Amino acid sequence: MRLRALLTPLLAIPLLTACVDDRAAMDIDGTREHYLALVREQPLFWDKKVNLSLVVSRMPACLRKHPLGPGTESTRVEIWQVPSGAYIVKVGKRMYATETQTCVAWARMDEEPEGGMGELRGVFRVRNGELVFAAEAAGSEE
Repeated sequence: MRLRALLTPLLAIPLLTACVDDRAAMDIDGTREHYLALVREQPLFWDKKVNLSLVVSRMPACLRKHPLGPGTESTRVEIWQVPSGAYIVKVGKRMYATETQTCVAWARMDEEPEGGMGELRGVFRVRNGELVFAAEAAGSEE
């Protein structure tokens, strides 16, 4: 009986470590207080889907977490900036618009804006098993 009580928690460790709970941030102005961060959470280890959220922050003025919907461990999330300073977040075929002045504005977009997507600022992706933000070189677009 005692051996069973000791082994049960050890057998659960591989199951618990299979869950995804990570984040990566795109620093906007170098202050570490103005950023967009992608959060990936997989509450159930057997589910292949992860819940994606975007944290929009310009401290101390605002901080909000917005849902992006489901994805997988390898879902690529693009961040585009339009000339007005707002951001377009592209998750597969889904797109959302947000801003960092109040961090409140959040809207699902049905199609690309008439004036284009703006400038690609970078992509959140998994590299070597770790979620990272890969900044795009200034002036280049996909």
